[in-house]
Amino acid sequence: MSDQRLGRLYAVLQERKSASADTSYAASLYQKGLNKILQKIGEEASEVIIAGKDAEQSGNNQALIYEMADLWFHSLLLLAARDITPQQILDELERRSGLSGLAEKAARNLSQEH
Repeated sequence: MSDQRLGRLYAVLQERKSASADTSYAASLYQKGLNKILQKIGEEASEVIIAGKDAEQSGNNQALIYEMADLWFHSLLLLAARDITPQQILDELERRSGLSGLAEKAARNLSQEH
């Protein structure tokens, strides 16, 4: 998915903040509040886990792709709810790209101890 597609979806999700909950799924989640959005992310993450295990067994990734799209959608909805842009996440990933994952995690753990 290109940065532009993420940006377009994010813009739509921002617009849905002012839409009627009767006409927009995203608006209905915004109206229900942060806990409902977080609950949906948890549900979708669980479905991704199950689909990932099923894909390993069957060799068919279609359900995994479908569930991952749901997880990404709900994750973007959370970002929009908090006014965090996809670019901010991409920038953080870029910042980490030159780091060893183990070194980055160790630095994060060290900073949390202080």
